[in-house]
Amino acid sequence: MFKKIIIIVLVVISSFCVWNCSVIVYGIRQGVGQLHIVNNARPISEVLADSTFPDSLKPKLLLIQEIRKFAVDSLGINESDNYTEVYDQKGEPAMYVVTACNPYEMKPYEWHFSFLGKFTYKGFFSKEKAKQEYASLKEKGLDVELGTAKAWSTLGWFKDPILSEILKDEPGKIARLIIHELTHGTLYIKDSVEYNENLATFVGDQGSVLFLKYKYGVESKEMRDYIGHISDVHKYSDHILKGLDSLKALYANASFQQLDTAAKNIKKNQLMHDILQRADTISFYDKSKFKKLLSPDFKVNNTFFLTYMTYHQEQNIFEEEFKTKFNSDFKKYLAYLKGRYSSL
Repeated sequence: MFKKIIIIVLVVISSFCVWNCSVIVYGIRQGVGQLHIVNNARPISEVLADSTFPDSLKPKLLLIQEIRKFAVDSLGINESDNYTEVYDQKGEPAMYVVTACNPYEMKPYEWHFSFLGKFTYKGFFSKEKAKQEYASLKEKGLDVELGTAKAWSTLGWFKDPILSEILKDEPGKIARLIIHELTHGTLYIKDSVEYNENLATFVGDQGSVLFLKYKYGVESKEMRDYIGHISDVHKYSDHILKGLDSLKALYANASFQQLDTAAKNIKKNQLMHDILQRADTISFYDKSKFKKLLSPDFKVNNTFFLTYMTYHQEQNIFEEEFKTKFNSDFKKYLAYLKGRYSSL
C-alpha cells in the first residue's frame, strides 16, 4: 500500500513538472536574474561615499528616502526596506516586458503563474529571452509589444533596490514611481492586474502631489511643473481611453468581422492612426514631452491601448471613492482596502 502511495505521488509530481516545465524554468531564470540585481545592489551610504558615482545624482538618493518616509507616515503605505539600496544599471535596461493582445478584440493575453495568479505582462532579465517570447506570440497572430521597465515590485520576496536610471528623472516623477511600486508592496490582489495597477497609479499620482506640496510648497516650480505634467498625462490618457472605446466598437461591428484579415488591418490601422493624430488638439502644459506619441510616424497596436486600460481606466472610480467615502484621507482609504482585500 505504501509503495502504491509513493508511486501515485511521484506520478502527480512528474505530471506537474511536465505540464508546468516552462513555468518552472521561467521562475528559476527570474529568480536568478532578481538575485543578481539584489546581490549587486549597494547600500545608499556606500554609494553616497563613492567618488565614482555621479555627484549630480546623489541628492536623488536622499530624496527617495524622504519619499519612502512620507509614503509610510502620511499615506499609510506598509513600512519596508525597499529602496534603501542602489543597483547601478550602467545605462542598460534592467528588465524587459512583453505584452500581447488579440488583434481584433481588446482581450489581453494572460500568463498563469500558480499561486501568483494571472498576469497580462511577462518580465525578463534577458533581452534575448524577451525577444524569443515576442517572436513566439507574434507567430500566433497576436498583437505584441516589447518594452522595458523602470521599476517593479517583488511583493516582499526581495528587497527592491533603486534602479540608477530613475535618478535622472525630476523629483515628481521619482515620487510617483516609488509610491506606485510601494503601493504594490502594500496591497496586491491575485488575478486582478487591472485593479492593482489602477490603484497603484492612483496612489502614485495623488501621493506624489502631496509629497511635492510637503517638500517644496504649493507655489514652487517643482510643484507647478509636476501638476502640469500630471494634467498632461491625464488628458492624454483620457483621449486614448476614448479611442479604446472606438476600437471596441469597430471590432464588435458585424460588417468588420466579415472582412478578410488584410481589410481588417487597413480599417484597424487607419482608426488607430486617426486616434493618435487627434491628440494633437489637446492643450498640453508641455507638449514637448509627448513628441514621440504625437509623431505621424508613431505606430501602435492593441497592446498600446490596453496599457492605458490596465493603468488608467479606473482612476475616476478610485478618486470618487477616495474623496466621498474617506474625505481624501489616504491612511483611512488604504487601511480600508487592506481590510477588504487579501493581499499576496
